[in-house]
Amino acid sequence: METPRTRYAKTIDGINIACQVRGGGPVDLVRVTGHTSNFEIELEGPHSTASFAGSSSFSRLILFDKRGTGLSDRTQTPDLEVRADDLLPMFA
Repeated sequence: METPRTRYAKTIDGINIACQVRGGGPVDLVRVTGHTSNFEIELEGPHSTASFAGSSSFSRLILFDKRGTGLSDRTQTPDLEVRADDLLPMFA
């Protein structure tokens, strides 16, 4: 499987959020990376590679680094509502 290019979506307040889209299924599935890594590093592991390949076989898998973590812009940690709003550019 060819590795998609990492892209950056801009939030309403100008923060760049790292994301990558895999697959093209009828369902959108969002995978948010944890606090200590980014999705490009996770893709190097065999378990993640298999999991992402399986998920993208039936969905449009959106890999997403939260603001302040991974490949996204470093910012102050926002509340839950702001984190949810950060997902909106992925679906535009």
